[in-house]
Amino acid sequence: MAGGAGGGDEEMITAINVTPLVDIVLVLLIILMVTANYLAAKTIPVDLPQSSVGAASDTPPLAITIDQQGKLYVDARPVSEQEMRRGIRTAYQRDHDLRAVIAGDGRIQYQRVVRVITVLREEGVTKFAINVRPEDMQN
Repeated sequence: MAGGAGGGDEEMITAINVTPLVDIVLVLLIILMVTANYLAAKTIPVDLPQSSVGAASDTPPLAITIDQQGKLYVDARPVSEQEMRRGIRTAYQRDHDLRAVIAGDGRIQYQRVVRVITVLREEGVTKFAINVRPEDMQN
């Protein structure tokens, strides 16, 4: 009985209704977009080094610090700008995915931090983060 109204036992289901699935996926996509917008509004757009539990990074990020007097430090070692440039060049030659973290005292001239960023970019390092205190990011 192929055409009867009540004899549905012999017929196979050959089509799946995907409308509910599409509805759920769209709702999840909207929630993701709204949440991502909210989270991105409270962060500084920098490419931070990634870390995962159980897997150590091949090379730690290069730590560049500028103290209140404007002195440069690379990995807590005092250096001149030329020494910093050579150190960055050497580290970049070892690892082309080199990342740097810049920590500048809040009382120094902004130009000093810009100069460090310029040196990083001239030596090929484009992945860097600027270290800030969390309470400075509120508002």
